[in-house]
Amino acid sequence: MNEYKQWYEDDKITFHSEHKVQFSQANSQKTLSFYELLKVTSDMAVEDYAQQGMDRDMLTEHGYACLVSRVAFRFHRVPRENERYIFTTYEEKAEPLQLVRAYEFTSPDGTPLITGLSSWLLVDPVAHRIIPTKKFDLRPPVETQKEHDCLKYGKIAVPEQLDLLYERTIMYSDIDGNGHVNNARYGAYVADAIPESLREKTFTDFRLNYAKEAKLGDKLSVYGHIDDEAKKFTIVGKTSEGVSFESELYWK
Repeated sequence: MNEYKQWYEDDKITFHSEHKVQFSQANSQKTLSFYELLKVTSDMAVEDYAQQGMDRDMLTEHGYACLVSRVAFRFHRVPRENERYIFTTYEEKAEPLQLVRAYEFTSPDGTPLITGLSSWLLVDPVAHRIIPTKKFDLRPPVETQKEHDCLKYGKIAVPEQLDLLYERTIMYSDIDGNGHVNNARYGAYVADAIPESLREKTFTDFRLNYAKEAKLGDKLSVYGHIDDEAKKFTIVGKTSEGVSFESELYWK
């Protein structure tokens, strides 16, 4: 029987978790989908905090909510259906208004598969105000930083010319316990925007910025632009409230 373990390194910061890509987690190319990539990374970030005694209920009781703001991933080789991998995550030195978290997907022999970085906003769940990270006192501040083989999260340059790719209504199954679209669902929205001409490309980098939460009943209009010279596909999702998310994919 296969066992899937979770453990911390001696630093009590670096959290490891064993996984396998299940059939439902793979896309039509039989590799881990963008939706599942975002789901694993956000769920394991939450689990890391829970293992440290800071689950969502505890954070809420102390007036905190952590919301993912920006993510960036480099695909060295995306794990395939039935492939086992080790997922690693840890916090790094925070920015003034954003917590910083790193991700690593590796094969059991240590071969890099996916490398990622993300920023998270610390928010008052009642007042909906951003809280400076220096006020987060539920655990000692993290001071370490490392070099990462991936693009950094950051502002995405959106072309002036965008083509409408599709529209969809935000449905009940999109919504999580925060009352808006779960952050992982945007991975599915990005994947749905990829035109047939790009679906066989080998993507090397994926960045996604969350701007304005989409809510139940909103109409989400998804736009895109292909830059063949830069080998980049830009995706923008908008609701009546304005930009909901921005994303970009790079290919070889």
